[in-house]
Amino acid sequence: MSPKDTSLSLAIVFLLLQFRWSWVGLIIPDDHRGTQILSDLRGNMESHGICIAFLIIISSAWNAFSNELWKNMYKIEESSANVIVIYGDIISVQGLMRHIAQLLVTWKVWVLSSSWDVDTHSDYFMVESFHGSLIFSHHHEEMVEFMNFVQTVNPYKYPEDNYLPKFWFLFFKCSFSEFNCQLLENCQPNASLDLLPRHHFDPAMNEEGYNIYNAVYAVAYSIHEMNLQQIQTQPYAKGEEMVFSQWQLHPFLKNTIMRSHVRRHTATHRGGNLDAQYDILNFWNFPSGLGLKVKVGTYSLSAQQGPQFSLCEQMIQWPTGFTKIPQSVCSESCRPGFRKAAQEGKAVCCFDCIPCANNEISNETDMDQCVKCPESHYANPEKSHCLQKSVSFLAYDEPLGMALTITALCFSLLIAMVLVVFVKHRDTPIVKANNRTLSYILLLTLFICLLSSLLFIGQPNTTTCILQQTAFGILFTVALSTVLAKATTVVIAFKATVPARMVRWLMVSRAPNFIVPICTLIQLIICGIWLVTSPPFIDQDTQAEHGHIIIVCNMGSTFAFHTVLGYLCSLGLGSYTMAFLSRNLPDTFNEAKFLSFSMQVFFCVWITFLPVYHSTKGKVMVAMEVFSILASSVALFGLIFAPKCYIILLRPEKNSCHSVRHKKHSRRTINLFT
Repeated sequence: MSPKDTSLSLAIVFLLLQFRWSWVGLIIPDDHRGTQILSDLRGNMESHGICIAFLIIISSAWNAFSNELWKNMYKIEESSANVIVIYGDIISVQGLMRHIAQLLVTWKVWVLSSSWDVDTHSDYFMVESFHGSLIFSHHHEEMVEFMNFVQTVNPYKYPEDNYLPKFWFLFFKCSFSEFNCQLLENCQPNASLDLLPRHHFDPAMNEEGYNIYNAVYAVAYSIHEMNLQQIQTQPYAKGEEMVFSQWQLHPFLKNTIMRSHVRRHTATHRGGNLDAQYDILNFWNFPSGLGLKVKVGTYSLSAQQGPQFSLCEQMIQWPTGFTKIPQSVCSESCRPGFRKAAQEGKAVCCFDCIPCANNEISNETDMDQCVKCPESHYANPEKSHCLQKSVSFLAYDEPLGMALTITALCFSLLIAMVLVVFVKHRDTPIVKANNRTLSYILLLTLFICLLSSLLFIGQPNTTTCILQQTAFGILFTVALSTVLAKATTVVIAFKATVPARMVRWLMVSRAPNFIVPICTLIQLIICGIWLVTSPPFIDQDTQAEHGHIIIVCNMGSTFAFHTVLGYLCSLGLGSYTMAFLSRNLPDTFNEAKFLSFSMQVFFCVWITFLPVYHSTKGKVMVAMEVFSILASSVALFGLIFAPKCYIILLRPEKNSCHSVRHKKHSRRTINLFT
């Protein structure tokens, strides 16, 4: 392995990223190679969000019985990291590998930087500890000639080789002569190294053998080139030997490597790599003794194409302690809907999963921050997607809108029927006694008030938004000013302290009837200023109801709206005051008590309305205003006109001139009010 082979660290990181292993252990030798790989690995791992769970630096002074080695084995076994990277050649890590093999650590995945050769010594035999390991091996071309040689070699074919008879004796149990190291005739002639188990003899050329093969050929080609050059530059006598120094071979050797005369895995320049290729091998050793190294992937780095990584996950056999692809993380991934929160004093790979806040999502795993949904969207219950909000408003077809609509129509119809009854009985004493003109105006106004509440129901538009508040303010002004005019009429008739002539002039000229247009004109001016300066407009409420955009009418100016309400309250207070003053005046059909009680109910409705209105949003706020309009209108109608309808329809004998004559002041009252 080249000392400057920096591409290996990137290859290891690619493998870790492939399986989302973010929490790994690292074992390196205590030499310059370990320092270099640690620097490269740490930089590449940190840039890809991978953390080192533990780091073990193997000292060259450690032996198989070293105390430090046993302590570090405990650290390996107890670590929560399921994947451990071992970097170094066989010699530097052989003591550690022996311990791992003996302890049968089957719940770890080992990532090795060099191919481990299984020999006949049980101390180094990979039983099950390293089954499923992943090995990075330099890629090299397949040596067909060498494979053919291994498959066909035998002691009979190369009788001058003294090593082959011993090999045959060891593996094929053949007897041989110790005198001349030759096989005896009782050995099978068809015995071949290719028939041996792979853990005894692997016919494939390993990395060390490939490097030796390349080195021999590089030297041979270089000597050949140097000889040709010397023959061309100076003649030699027949039988004269060529003599050259060692330093003369160096430039030829360098040129030979650069011209790619040698089958190689790496092109080098000044000690570094221009191109690097690795095979990713999976070690199969289950059942024990199988000892196969199966190629499952490749990694290549070139100046033209950059890093290329491929892996066949289906071919990989994992350690026997795993039934599926192993996981090696410090903390479980945060699923969509959660975000990562770093654990204090720990690595960045160790974190807690915190649910996203309201209306925030995370649609990927292990997101550092949740993303806020736009105003037009809302987060689904899992907080993994933003969903489009549906447009909503107080509609006629939903239960609340339907209930309010039916209530408004029913009471409007009832008021219309009462108005017909009053017109039909317009010449009766009870109708005449309470100023029938003002009664007609009040009934008609309440009828329109109830119908105007329908402006608040249905999809708002610019016209309905403007009409909602202005119609509400003006119509209630007419109604309250009518009540004020009624109460004032009673007070003037019975409580005036001015001379009788002035009282008579006020009654004859019907001055109280001017209260209605004057009060209405003031409200019209207020509404006109409102519409000119800051008129109501269509608005969207995205917060009132989850998953919906409520289309509502924004009043534009809250000051103008409260001014309208304040003016209505002042009219109501004036009406209540005048009605309260005339509540005990003698008269057969005195309605002052009913007027004062209706004003009390009116105040209760609207005083309750204000805090509730400002504490609600969306459709509930609109429904609250509609309910207040209906409640106050029905209260005025019921408390003022219900007693009169009772007498007109159910007690007609009380609604006659004969009955009225028996009451004191009755004649005076009828004449004055008509």
